[in-house]
Amino acid sequence: MAAPVLASRTGSVNSVGNSPTATPNNPNNNNKIIPSYPELDFRSGARIEELNKLIQEFSKHDQREYDDQRALEIHTAKDFIFSMLGLVQKLDQKLPVANEYLLLSGGVREGVVDMDLDELNIYARGTDFDLDFTLLVPALKLHDRNQPVTLDMRHSALCHSWLSLRLFDEGTINKWKDCCTIVDHINGTTNYFFSPTLVADWFYESIGVVLQEVQKKPQRGMPKVEKVEKNGTIISVILGVGSSRMLYDIVPVVSFKGWPAVAQSWLMENHFWDGKITEEEVISGFYLLPACSCTGRKENEWRLSFARSEVQLKKCISGSLMQAYQACKALIIKLLSRPKAISPYHLRSMMLWACDRLPANYLAQDDFSAHFLLGLIDDLQHCLVNKMCPNYFIPQCNMLEHLSDETVMLHARKLSSVRSDPAEHLRTAIEHAKAANRLTLDLQRRGSSASLPSPQSDSGEHQPDDRLAKKLQQLVTENPGKSISVFINPDDVTRPHFRIDDKFF
Repeated sequence: MAAPVLASRTGSVNSVGNSPTATPNNPNNNNKIIPSYPELDFRSGARIEELNKLIQEFSKHDQREYDDQRALEIHTAKDFIFSMLGLVQKLDQKLPVANEYLLLSGGVREGVVDMDLDELNIYARGTDFDLDFTLLVPALKLHDRNQPVTLDMRHSALCHSWLSLRLFDEGTINKWKDCCTIVDHINGTTNYFFSPTLVADWFYESIGVVLQEVQKKPQRGMPKVEKVEKNGTIISVILGVGSSRMLYDIVPVVSFKGWPAVAQSWLMENHFWDGKITEEEVISGFYLLPACSCTGRKENEWRLSFARSEVQLKKCISGSLMQAYQACKALIIKLLSRPKAISPYHLRSMMLWACDRLPANYLAQDDFSAHFLLGLIDDLQHCLVNKMCPNYFIPQCNMLEHLSDETVMLHARKLSSVRSDPAEHLRTAIEHAKAANRLTLDLQRRGSSASLPSPQSDSGEHQPDDRLAKKLQQLVTENPGKSISVFINPDDVTRPHFRIDDKFF
């Protein structure tokens, strides 16, 4: 990583005061022209200024800007997904009646949550979708502090757990019994373990039943369901709305209030967000994701997730560092994806560790994106060579521990090619972003005369409320980085309720 130039640095090329060979009073020095060199990256020789410009250009093509039409299409797709989930709840009353979803910008493949990407089909922006989201849907919502919870970590790797329903009421056990693995003890008692794979199977089948019924009675302006696929324990739905294609990665989870004991020691350390947001905001809740460790039992093991906390922490990360992170993710997401090794979530964890390690005023520099990009690449290479990437919230959990020496060295060599010529790899990423945008624009032009209905062109009782779409767009614009939750009453899916942090709308 290139160190930033400091104007007052001792011994710089413009200072002769500390040079052992300089004679300040020598008149010959007055005629000597000392060249001013541009700031360079020592490893690649790339100009820092050029790298900054390339990162800015990539951000311009990669960012998603919503006009009124796109905002309305996003709202229409979201409304359809929430209405669908309300109907899923009505099927067999398994899902909580008053549920709370966490909607994240970016799909699972973008690393917004820590899931295993090797089980996912490959979707590409521009080719398969235009916008992507991850939606965490609680199958169980354990928000009552008096509700006894048994996280059984005896059989799991760090950051993973089994979930026993043994202490739940009989009604809950009977409701979910078909989605549990059963263990009979010697003393005659029966233990029910909530199964992520069985829950995902049930969820996928239920969504299929609901969509089949909905499509029998299509309504004007209703999104077109272009694809529904089960990717491991994730249900991926692609909707066509007007000229846009929206990818929703829907993940069944278990939602908790509070903070797990296994991550308690993390709260005792100093962090970059201290004094910027409250501890109560950071530890408001956590999830169990349907993902297991490489040595765990898929049918029983869940993975701890702190996605809600990460939404809060993102508010404390500078724009220039986020730009560098997005650019770095674009450089490595395909390069290091096969064989299974590195996911964008690893890079996100490294960025959070860097925020703890480096001074806040350094990370706040607007023109340091190039330094941050090179530093993230260096950090990632260091993690690969040492086969060590601690989970940010549970540092004793090494997320690369399961990799073989051959795999990490293979990826370290691949990453070395990026580090030796970051400018060229950034140019390639820019071209890919441009190509994706061209595909989207081509589809939009064709969509103006195609059969996909535009919600703005419809009339009648099913026309979406444009005022609500504008309100949603305003809430998102005015509350960058904040946790936005949506509450849905399945008996009245026409009235969504938004919560931004602790405020309701």
